[in-house]
Amino acid sequence: MNSQQKIYTVAITGASGAIYGVRLTKELVKAEHKVHFLISEAGWQVFREELLLDTSDRQKCLNDLFGETALEDYIDIHHLQDFKAPVASGSYRTEAMIVVPCSMGTLSKIANGNSGSLLERSADVTLKERRRLILVPRETPLNGIHLENLLKAERAGAHIIPAMPGFYHVPQSMDDLINFVVGKILDALDVPHQLFQRWGSTS
Repeated sequence: MNSQQKIYTVAITGASGAIYGVRLTKELVKAEHKVHFLISEAGWQVFREELLLDTSDRQKCLNDLFGETALEDYIDIHHLQDFKAPVASGSYRTEAMIVVPCSMGTLSKIANGNSGSLLERSADVTLKERRRLILVPRETPLNGIHLENLLKAERAGAHIIPAMPGFYHVPQSMDDLINFVVGKILDALDVPHQLFQRWGSTS
């Protein structure tokens, strides 16, 4: 690992917006960072429904999505019941964890310390070690339970970045909207990018 490389955990749940997690992972790999990649069963369903991917062979699906080189050199895939994975322990040092998109069910488990899978355990570890946990909720409308869990997670140390694209940069495509949200996540991670034009920028 080179001196500039950092280690991140990216988790995709069953909320709409799996493309955000995919795009974020690609950007982190592009910057030559290491990614521990987690995806829930509901997340695989979203891969089929929203990204129109054939998930019958999951390894092939990920190879097609990220490329074999990226999977060999930068991305480690973990099963959600593999509690021997490095990210299950606070002794394993990571820079941050990002749950993108974050379903309301996953939010509830994280906010209440219910670690029933490697995803929730990794989030719990991130909070207890006072590392950056970024949650990207994608739900509308929100009820009181959702709002209370968001506040509880934020008070525990999570950084909440809703999947709410801006329009002041005058987006011209779906990619522009996706890149805005992913760019805001990268900003929170202090990872340089050029995914959107910043307010006040002339280029």
